[in-house]
Amino acid sequence: MSAWALKYRGATVEDLDPPPALSTKPTELISHALMNAFERDYTHLTVVSEDTRALLGYLNIPRLKEMLKNGTVRETDYVEHAMQKFQRSGKIYQVITMDTPLEELEAFFNGGVAGGTSQDFAVVTDGNRRFVLGVATKGDLEEFVKRRPA
Repeated sequence: MSAWALKYRGATVEDLDPPPALSTKPTELISHALMNAFERDYTHLTVVSEDTRALLGYLNIPRLKEMLKNGTVRETDYVEHAMQKFQRSGKIYQVITMDTPLEELEAFFNGGVAGGTSQDFAVVTDGNRRFVLGVATKGDLEEFVKRRPA
C-alpha cells in the first residue's frame, strides 16, 4: 500500500466537508468582500460574472490585506482591481469535485503530476465545472489528517 493510501484510506474531497464557496462580483467594493470573508473566516473568495455566474478568478484575502497595507488598492476600489484572474486560453485546469480522492487533491496542492506550480486552495466544482460548490485549502487537508484516527 502506498503512503497516500494509508494516510487517506479512500477519503474524497467530500470527506473534508468544505464550506460552501462564497462568491463576489468584480463590481463589488473591496470593503464589502473583505467584510464577508472576515464574517466567515474565509481566506479565499471566488469571483464570478454578474451575468453568467462563470468563474472569473478569486480574491486571496491575505494578499488583499497586503495590497491594502501597501496602498496598491483601497477599500473603496472594486474587487476587479484586486482579484487574481484565471487564464482562460492555453491553460488546462484540473477539475476538483466532491468525488476527487484526497491523494489527487494533495498532488494538486503540490504542483500536480505534470509538475505545475503548487497551489494553496482548490475550487471544488461539479463534474461539468458549471457550479462552484466550495473551496478546499491545504489547511483543510492537514486538519483532516490530524483529526482522522490512525
